[in-house]
Amino acid sequence: MPDMDRWPTGRLLSTAARLVEHSWNEKLGAIGLTHAGVIAIEVLYNNGPMTQAQLAQLVRVQAQTMGKTLSRLEAHGHIVRQRSTSDRRSHVVSLTERGNEAVAAAADMERSVLAAASIDPDVLRQELKAVVRELATRFASPATAAIVSDVDSGLAVEARSFD
Repeated sequence: MPDMDRWPTGRLLSTAARLVEHSWNEKLGAIGLTHAGVIAIEVLYNNGPMTQAQLAQLVRVQAQTMGKTLSRLEAHGHIVRQRSTSDRRSHVVSLTERGNEAVAAAADMERSVLAAASIDPDVLRQELKAVVRELATRFASPATAAIVSDVDSGLAVEARSFD
């Protein structure tokens, strides 16, 4: 193991983030999910059915990127897409029962990753949220500050999935 006592805080933080995400993704793969898929199904779980374009907007990705994520979710039975009755050009995305179960399973998997460390995950979460809010307020562009503002209101799912 390298001498982490000499590492700058930024290196520690980015390394920890990569290791947590890698471990979580390994667990998610067992139920046919990716990190991007978890974000999408959490939005659907919290907000109900919506169009692919609305979902992409809430998650802050391009519609084409969301389409790839949804194709994978659909192949694993987590979502269904049906033509909109009001606009035949768009599809309404809904969670299936399997998708609802996957939301809960993903949350359990995330908790299990952090439980392996000898820290209090609730304290870590509160500290990380404080860092994000403080730095976004001080140093971030207006777009980044808006994401943090959305986190507080529950709209930015990239960060909300860890709230």
